[in-house]
Amino acid sequence: MTPAIAADVNAGKAKYATCMGCHGAKGQGGMGPALAGQTTAAIEMKLKKYRNKEKIGAQSALMWGMSAGLSDADISNLAAYTASLK
Repeated sequence: MTPAIAADVNAGKAKYATCMGCHGAKGQGGMGPALAGQTTAAIEMKLKKYRNKEKIGAQSALMWGMSAGLSDADISNLAAYTASLK
């Protein structure tokens, strides 16, 4: 069993800078879907699927590249930050 990773919202906010162009500064969406209002679990699941090159939606191929270099900690941090967006 893998130990749980304590998420760091501030680290997630810093990493989110590369997401803003498509998902908006406050996760409101734009070219990409809105992230604000999604749960931590949903964001983690999607990012891990993208990292594994699984197709989730029309923009999956774009997200495969964006998520390829993310560690499990990066994903947890991004999920914690995006879940805090309202």
